[in-house]
Amino acid sequence: MGQATRTTKLLDLGRRDQGGANLQKRAALDATAEVLTAARAFYIDFFLAHAGKFSEQVSYYSEEHLELRERLISAHELLSWAEACTVETAAHPHPWAGWNFKQRFPGMPFTYRRSVIKDAIGKVRSYLSNRASWEKSGKQKGKPGRPAATDHPTLYQGCIQIQLEALDLKAAFVRINFYTGEGWRWMHYPVTSSHYSVERLQETGWQRQSPTLVLRAHSAELHNPQVKKIAARKVMERKQDPDLATVGVDLNVKNLAVITVRQHGRIIKTVFVTDHGLDAHRYRHLKKIAKKQWQSGQPVKGERSNRQLRRHVDRLNADAAHKVARRIAQVCAQYPGCILLFERLRKIKPGKGSKSRRMNRRRANQLRGKINQQAKDKAYLHGVVSVEVNAHGTSQYCSRCGAKGEGFSYKSGRRFPVKWGKLFICPMCHYEANAYFNASVNVHHSFYREWHWQPRTARVPPPSPEENGT
Repeated sequence: MGQATRTTKLLDLGRRDQGGANLQKRAALDATAEVLTAARAFYIDFFLAHAGKFSEQVSYYSEEHLELRERLISAHELLSWAEACTVETAAHPHPWAGWNFKQRFPGMPFTYRRSVIKDAIGKVRSYLSNRASWEKSGKQKGKPGRPAATDHPTLYQGCIQIQLEALDLKAAFVRINFYTGEGWRWMHYPVTSSHYSVERLQETGWQRQSPTLVLRAHSAELHNPQVKKIAARKVMERKQDPDLATVGVDLNVKNLAVITVRQHGRIIKTVFVTDHGLDAHRYRHLKKIAKKQWQSGQPVKGERSNRQLRRHVDRLNADAAHKVARRIAQVCAQYPGCILLFERLRKIKPGKGSKSRRMNRRRANQLRGKINQQAKDKAYLHGVVSVEVNAHGTSQYCSRCGAKGEGFSYKSGRRFPVKWGKLFICPMCHYEANAYFNASVNVHHSFYREWHWQPRTARVPPPSPEENGT
């Protein structure tokens, strides 16, 4: 049993004549973020001043063991304790000296107050845990820094009102309680929405959580997270199934993904996902960037160059990653209960070449990582578990007999051995195939530990001179 997450983005802060929010509403977003950051810093200082509270043990009755036990204080109990110490109420009319929250932030809604307390608890607990690990390690470097107060505001129920029935209309709004600099008031903000967004938010099985307001320099988004429980068996349990289907993926530069499906010991489906000229298109843009950098000379510290071109390349990679990952997830959905296989690739350094070529290879390697991560997330929605296998020799060994082969290419009708050729040939069984297809099939062999992909045995130390009798 696991949990999948996804996010639907809403909010429109475009130009006023195009249906966006006016300048006053934009300023209210920044003012709200500033006051919430100050309130978060207030509670971070409070918890750090009373850090011993986080290690307090609380007694509770265990229904499973039918006895009293002890556990660490929970986040909800810390929130109640913090409110009792810092908020003036009828039950607690005298807050601790120097920690009166209502004097510092008069009129702040209690939902916002509780959201910043929850954020501060998480930040301080993580800081104390990392600091304890650093002190235990005895290292001089790597000391954890003090937790920062900046974070994206979380809008709990009572701070925001969303009518899902009206979101698919052309003039749709959300009602949010924001700080204007003088006080708190409700404001209507235009929303960019569609039938697709409404269907995602209303889809059965998905549980909505509190939205998050993400503010950037030139944009603002309202992220609506959703969670769904996924029932998925463990990999070792599935591996015992004789009808198990495995989906192997080999990620490359031009052929972004070569997908093969194996069941009952044979390949039953193959899908090639090409880049449609993305590599060459990206290289032309990066070549322009390298040329402009050469013409401008020594870069100035703090200045960013070619921002629009870099953003365009980032968008190209992001779009390709989403499309390829969706294609992989669609193949996985056709075989319920299958296992998705990737090669375990961690550090891929760009080879020699010009600056633009090295930049292009670096971006291509980043694209592989994005496809890997997004395909795992999208496939998990269908109950498909992902596994990374040993990548040793997947491109060098024959997928039919297991012998070591070589890559080659045809030039003028003649065969020339090339290390990174698009074709593969085995000198033992004379098997010829697409090199990327051969590597994708070997991913299945590595998962089942066939041929040379065997588990390593523990090394036996050499016998001592006493044991040898010398």
